[in-house]
Amino acid sequence: MHLKKAVITAAGKHQRTLPLQSLVDRDGSTKTALAIIIEEALDAGVDRIGVVVCPGDASAYRAAAGPHAGRLEFIEQLEPLGYGHAVWCAREFTADESFLLLVGDHLYVRNATTGCARQLVTLAQTTESAISAVQPTHESKLPFYGAVGGRRVQGSQGLYEVAEVLEKPTPTEAEQRLVVAGLRAGHYLCFFGMHVLTPGLMEILGEMVADRGPKGGIHLSAALSRLARKERYLAFEASGRRYDIGARYGLLTAQLALALEGNDRDEVLAGLVELLAQRAR
Repeated sequence: MHLKKAVITAAGKHQRTLPLQSLVDRDGSTKTALAIIIEEALDAGVDRIGVVVCPGDASAYRAAAGPHAGRLEFIEQLEPLGYGHAVWCAREFTADESFLLLVGDHLYVRNATTGCARQLVTLAQTTESAISAVQPTHESKLPFYGAVGGRRVQGSQGLYEVAEVLEKPTPTEAEQRLVVAGLRAGHYLCFFGMHVLTPGLMEILGEMVADRGPKGGIHLSAALSRLARKERYLAFEASGRRYDIGARYGLLTAQLALALEGNDRDEVLAGLVELLAQRAR
């Protein structure tokens, strides 16, 4: 699998301004969330990045990308027809190639020396298959994520053959259809916010767009469910954590996670201890 392109989606109604927010990265420098996501993709080995935006947002995103702006190609989603539709809008950019997909409202903090996206891309190239990063997630968080069910790949660690994909399932649906042997009770494999997808996924999205009713949206989870029936589709527990900066206190939590993994960790910890001591008085 030759993988040199990435797509970042940032056209959602409640998502479009989130990648423009500034944070202090691990190296102590101030960057936008978009720049941090771009660097995650570049670290995985991609050369070109397509960013799916709302009409008129390209200039703001170009400025937010900083020194990486020259690597970007902007793709407008002219109608808000769902996340799957946003991905489909990048079909001409991805052409007939596999690609890395990242969401614009998640940041990732590695637990290993290798970045999360690079872990995923390396495994996709090794297995030559579509693969989604997942994270065991408590059932209370199911309303916020798509989730997968399947079975562990024999002889591997944290790798699963996907049989089922549901978008924001209820706990009852998850218990009936998404239980994976070996996970803690009440936990399910929810999407991490990054995927490596094959041209077959774009074909499925194209079929869904053509068959869409007058009010129907195009959902990526539904397309991935069809992909699992068409070709080998895997899920992988990446060594790291995802942080949804669109959630309540999500930007704050992501900033703390970046700071505690960065060069100024001791300074940040000292500040937190001082703050907690003041609150305890």
